[in-house]
Parts: sequence; C-alpha cells; structure tokens
Amino acid sequence: MTDQPWITVIGIGEDGLKGLSPALCTLIMATDVLVGGDRHHEKVPDFTGERLTWAEGFGPTLDEIETRRGQQILVLASGDPLHYGVGATLARRFGADALRVFPAPGAFSLAAARMGWSIPDCQLVTIHGRPLDVLALHFNPGARLLVLSRDGGSPAEVAALMTNHGYGDSTITVLEHLGGPQENRMAGRASDWAMGRAAELNTLAIDCVGGENTATYTRAPGLPDDAFEHDGQLTKREVRAATLAALQSLPGQMLWDLGAGSGSVAIEWLRLGGERKAVAFESNATRVARMARNALNLGVPSLKIIEGRVPGVLPTVLPEVGPAPDAIFIGGGVSEVGVLAAAWDALKSGGRLVANGVTIEAEQALVNFQNEHGGELVRIGIERAAPIGGKIAFRPLLRVTQFAATKS
Repeated sequence: MTDQPWITVIGIGEDGLKGLSPALCTLIMATDVLVGGDRHHEKVPDFTGERLTWAEGFGPTLDEIETRRGQQILVLASGDPLHYGVGATLARRFGADALRVFPAPGAFSLAAARMGWSIPDCQLVTIHGRPLDVLALHFNPGARLLVLSRDGGSPAEVAALMTNHGYGDSTITVLEHLGGPQENRMAGRASDWAMGRAAELNTLAIDCVGGENTATYTRAPGLPDDAFEHDGQLTKREVRAATLAALQSLPGQMLWDLGAGSGSVAIEWLRLGGERKAVAFESNATRVARMARNALNLGVPSLKIIEGRVPGVLPTVLPEVGPAPDAIFIGGGVSEVGVLAAAWDALKSGGRLVANGVTIEAEQALVNFQNEHGGELVRIGIERAAPIGGKIAFRPLLRVTQFAATKS
C-alpha cells in the first residue's frame, strides 16, 4: 500500500487565482504551508499561513519541506509543473506517490496557441537554468523552436547565437507575460535584433531560416569530419558511425570516452538526445580546449571533460563523475598498460565496451583482451576517392581494428 499524497502542486498562470477553479483556490487558502517563488506568492496576497520560497535554492527548501511532513504542503508552480517545472524536482525527491498535481496551460501551450503552431511539429527547449548553447543542437532550416527564456536578456542573446551559427535570417517572436493582463509580443530578425530588454517572464517562438552557406548537421551518427575542430586526432566519420552503432546507445545512459581527442564520439552520443550523458577523458590540454569548443558549437555543452591520462586519473575522479558508466569507448591509448583492464573494471555489469586501434601494438592488445573476456573483433577498412594528378583514385585510410563486448 502506498502512502497518501501529502504535497499538492498547483500550476498557476499569469492571471493568478482568477484562472483557477473555486476548489483549487480553496485548497490554496486552507493549506498549512505555501511554497513558491516570489512571483507566485504575490498572486496570493491574502494567504495567512506559513510561506516558503526557493530563495535559498532547491536543496535547502526541499529539506524544509521534508521537516514539515505531516502538515498540508501546497506548492505553486508556473503552468504545467511537470514540463520543465518544479513538479519533476519534487517527484525525484519525495516520489510520485507523494504528489497530487493540478496543471495549468504551460508557456509552450500558450505560445503555440498564439503562433498557431502545432506543438508536435515544434522543438520544445528551455534555457532557464541551462547553457544558452543547448539551442544550437536544434538549429535546422525550417525548424520551429519554442524556448523558455532565462530572463529579459535572453532574446538578444539568442539572436546573437543564431546569427553566429548562420541563422541570422530567422524570425524571433518574444511573447511576454503569456496569459496575463500584461501579455505582449514583439518580433524581429535575428541578425537585425535591436530591441531592448524584454520582460523578465518571456517565451520565444523561433522560425529557423538558414543562410545559403549555413552548415546543417544531422542528429544521426557520422557527422562530417570538418564539423569538428581537430588536429587529426579524430575518429573518422565512417568509423565513428560504426563505433556509435557498436556502443548500442540507449536514452539516459552514461558514456565514458577515454582518450577522447576532439571529443567526436562523446559529442555525437550526446547529440542523440534522450537525456544521455557523457564524460570525456583527455590528457592533452590543447585538445581539451578544442573539445570544449566543439561541444559548444555542436549544441552539447553538457559534455563533462576530465584532463588527465587514463588509467592514472580514474581513482582521483571517480567520485566526481558519478556512478559506473553504461558504455565506454577507448579511442586512444588502447595499447598502454592497464587502460583496457581499468575500463573493464569501471564498466557496470551489462555495460558495453568498444575500443578502436590502428597500430600493431593496439591490435595485439585487443586480441589478447578478447581471448580473456570474449566479445567481437572487426576490422574496418575505408577508402575515399581523392585526386591523384589529373585523375581520381581511392586512397585507403588506416585500417581500424574494433573490439566490442558486453560485460556480464
């Protein structure tokens, strides 16, 4: 038998209590403890019970809520509390069974209604509490984005980002105070953006238009090599696609990329979406900086980068990088003593290890490792057409020996 819900979460719009049913208004006024942001509390001026805000951050306020278990707790949220809202945070901390949730139309629904856009045909993104560069992942000609802003400065920042990525012809519509008496909209082209600071509460509707020479990138594995800044230390396009297929990525999984070089495999793993996570290990400081730029440019600023040589760095960073990874890729250093063993030991049970090697020493290490742990060995040979004199011929790339195994 599950516990009875003891936290009520009510979505509230810009119209405040007027947009709620009488029953929900009664719940709010009768609760023992009212939790919300300052803007939410301002909409309930006549409440006489205890108030809590998020001013100290989510962690301390959630602790305060915990100490009041047994009292009637009511949390006010914006719009739909379970769509980029506080409802998800409460469910993770206290469990879904602890909550009763009453959503209101959220910013995405209201923005789509104002624009006449079909929500399934839009990309729904938030930059509230997240790096601005996450938007770059969604830039494509013809894409429509609905974006929860961080603050009044977000429209100008988004316009500059889009222009830098070749999407300066895109139209950005700023929707302020959706659903309230101060609702307002303004629109302009990204490259010409000259409007002042918007209202702090705003949502963006973006119609993406790429320029004639704008680079467009698929989310499918195997981006062009020149999509990455690199010094040659790069898993080539065809091998990269085969590597990501061998890793058998699933939503929510964590990848470690050892000897990451330009970070191409970890970056493409993250570009698949689905709340995937990745940590890249690289000992060369210049490559570390280059990898960080690649992650930002390709819309995955969540890539965590650890500078250091494997396996030596692993014991010092294991508490920092979290639980055992679901998958590990070794793109560099396969033949170095202890690398394969350390990766195998760190991998969770049922996890996937993929390692690529091009030298005789690396191939021998992979053969020996397969003899001990099983798995598959594949040799990948790629030839690319290139000019030779006045004619065209196929030039072979270095053959890659790939080991793949599931840890049981």
